[in-house]
Amino acid sequence: MAVTITRVFDLLQYNLEKFPKEEFVSGKINGQWVKYSTQKFCDTVDALSRGLIGIGIEKESRVAVISHNRPEWNIADFAIMQIGAYQIPLYPTLAEHDIKFILENAAVTVVFAADETLYKKLKNVCAELKSAIKVYTFNEVSGAENWSVLLADGIKQFQINLDEYRAQIKADDILTLIYTSGTTGTPKGVMLTHDNLVKNFQNSAVLLPDGIRTGLSFLPLSHIFERMVVYLYMFTNTGVYYAESMDTIVADIQFVKPTVFSTVPRLLEKVYEKIMEKGKALTGVKRGIFFWSVTLAEKFEIESGWFYNLKLGIARKLVFKKWQEALGGNIIVIISGGAALNPRLARIFWAAGMPVFEGYGLTETSPVITVNHFGNTMFGTVGPAIEGVEVKIAEDGEVLARGHDIMKGYYMRDDLTAETIDKDGWFHTGDIGELVNGRFLKITDRKKEIFKTAGGKYVAPQMIENKFKETPLVEQVMVLGENRKFPSALIVPNFVALKVWAEKKGIGYTTDAEMVKDPNVLEKFQQIVVLSGKDFGKWEQVKRFALLAKQWTIDGGELTPKLSLKRKIILEKNKDIIDKIYVDAENYKEEKHE
Repeated sequence: MAVTITRVFDLLQYNLEKFPKEEFVSGKINGQWVKYSTQKFCDTVDALSRGLIGIGIEKESRVAVISHNRPEWNIADFAIMQIGAYQIPLYPTLAEHDIKFILENAAVTVVFAADETLYKKLKNVCAELKSAIKVYTFNEVSGAENWSVLLADGIKQFQINLDEYRAQIKADDILTLIYTSGTTGTPKGVMLTHDNLVKNFQNSAVLLPDGIRTGLSFLPLSHIFERMVVYLYMFTNTGVYYAESMDTIVADIQFVKPTVFSTVPRLLEKVYEKIMEKGKALTGVKRGIFFWSVTLAEKFEIESGWFYNLKLGIARKLVFKKWQEALGGNIIVIISGGAALNPRLARIFWAAGMPVFEGYGLTETSPVITVNHFGNTMFGTVGPAIEGVEVKIAEDGEVLARGHDIMKGYYMRDDLTAETIDKDGWFHTGDIGELVNGRFLKITDRKKEIFKTAGGKYVAPQMIENKFKETPLVEQVMVLGENRKFPSALIVPNFVALKVWAEKKGIGYTTDAEMVKDPNVLEKFQQIVVLSGKDFGKWEQVKRFALLAKQWTIDGGELTPKLSLKRKIILEKNKDIIDKIYVDAENYKEEKHE
């Protein structure tokens, strides 16, 4: 009898029966590829499940995993879920106080840690906890218990009948607790069920056309987006390959030659910027052909006339073939999420023969609410709702969603759950948007991030920030101006691009800290500010800015693990700089009047 997938772990039996393969899940660890066949993967999962049962893990126990992407992450995930325990992913970059909060809040009893660095981080936290937690490492770490101990015990305990455990697990049972830090406050535990994830990957499968067989993964599995995508790969007979790190991504892409990968827009922007730098270095006819191709690509429409397509065919042969080769040469689809993708960039990648499908969702929505796909794509939108999910826009512009993807609630926070999911089952996303042509969702901003100037005008900062980031010289930007006379911006330059620019202009480059004060640099950024704001209303335009010499990071506390800006923290950390922006503006005004 064919397997019906109602719980996430049903994917394993489904793959054993339908698509057994030699390379089911593979990962590059310490420079070497470690590959698991479907059979070996499933056998290892079962051994680990029995090992966990042997140390007292049962239905509704809590087991955490803190690791970078690697096959062991998935093995632990399936081993935990198929005995009914809750899997709790921890971002490797989480601060110790957040880890402590999550371990206590979720009453975790066992943690799997990847390596020595994460083991030490955990030991520091565990030393402060009242209840003891067992820690097992994937790598051999001196003084730590290795996960192989559990595997060995599990192999011996073959008398444990895992089918009895699996049979007790229902589709609406909790699969995982995912703690979202959000941009404010203490982490909240999002309760997602098997049904949430199963329906999400089944209905997101429209993303992947036939012929997709190899998926490269590098976004963190501890985030629901990449985790769901990996389940989706398993559902669609796509082998999973984990890049070793962002530093090795170029080599890993060339080795795997993926037909699909998921990414955040920033990575695509960096790929584009690198290609453009190479284009600018060309001379003569080659340079002319390169920029003719890029200009052509910017005008790309999915339904184009024969003459455009003829020119595009030439551009693909002469220029874009090399772009494809830079990403392995076999890309059929790129999945983009996590932040807004610049429509111009989407058009260029589509024109280059590498369609980018942008989707939208939150941890609380498992995550996909809407997604573009073949036959259903509109640039500048995040696509139509997936099957079984409804979307509507509230009177104040907030995007509401309802359907199989909505979480069970926040763990032990009925108050927050009631605030977020109304009595009619609509989940309030906190995002502002509109429905184009009645079904394509366009996100315009975060509800909480829209601010009001002293003049009573509302400003949506994300749209302006995205415009700023179109220039290669801007790495990060935050537009602010709550209760101020005008909007201003904090800008972190792309220092690599700035060095190149300075060299071309014959400006001696000293240090990043010195360059952000250099009059030539400030003048250049003034031009960028003016140009970026020209299509916005007068009240929305950034009038003043400050350049910062240090990038915002997760470790520094300015970014969430999803790389969203923690605006409140950035405002606090740069209070003096911001105050100076407005004081200088006032003084300048007074000087002019005198």
